[in-house]
Amino acid sequence: MVLSPSDKQHYLNLKKGYEGEVMFDQRTEKLTCDCLILNDLLFKVNSTTFQIDSLIIFQGTIRFFEIKNFEGNFIYEDECFQTVGNKKIANPHHQLIRSDLLLHQLLQSHKIILPIEAQVVFVNPQCTLYECPCNKPFILPTQMDAYLAKLDNTPSKLSEKHSSIAEKLISLYIKKSPYTQLPSYKYEHLRKGNICPLCFSFSIKVVGSKLICLECGYEEKVENAVMRNVKEIMLLFPEMKITTNLVHEWCQVIDSKRRLSRILDKNMEIVGVGQWAYYENR
Repeated sequence: MVLSPSDKQHYLNLKKGYEGEVMFDQRTEKLTCDCLILNDLLFKVNSTTFQIDSLIIFQGTIRFFEIKNFEGNFIYEDECFQTVGNKKIANPHHQLIRSDLLLHQLLQSHKIILPIEAQVVFVNPQCTLYECPCNKPFILPTQMDAYLAKLDNTPSKLSEKHSSIAEKLISLYIKKSPYTQLPSYKYEHLRKGNICPLCFSFSIKVVGSKLICLECGYEEKVENAVMRNVKEIMLLFPEMKITTNLVHEWCQVIDSKRRLSRILDKNMEIVGVGQWAYYENR
């Protein structure tokens, strides 16, 4: 569907933030020291919800990171962030202080005693921050390699105690964010058709057992594509029953309903018979 300008900007902001977190996750995955890494955490303490992008448990420290995928030139002045065009934006240090306080409260309430260190990480190599004081807990793009190397050389030997801390934090994780803001949408207003998972093009053709994107050349097995589309329907419309006709209308590019039925029979559980039959996850 066509998004409104505000919804599109919100989507782009979310996408950029997510891509930044993935960039940092890919870097921390390469750490070889003894540590436990937890990503994308959402907690609630004293009726206050807060998010932590990345948290790493070492032997003597819990480190957590606020990830920023800022791109362009910024100036740090009077505790404020602003673009070179004088547009002010939220100071991520303030967000870090809030999360630090709330994480301390959360750990204390569960009698978890480990020092906490927090940093804001600017992951985008196209980000430049001018006039930044040296005493701020910021890791700039040019400092990333050295910082991660220092982390990797941190003496650390984890025990059952640290595994218990990680398990407790995972158990406290809130799966559904109260901050989720989706634009309103209806089934009949959405464009139907199989979308390339790589470039999101609708230009797809069926060649034997594969779907081929005419834009980027990406190939995907028909069965995998159908089940990916089923997951899309279930995510967007959890109240709708999965039927062959529904999947056929949603995928469009696959003409044969019999072929779709075979794929659904193989991967899902059929409920009911005849025209009232539908599919559920096994």
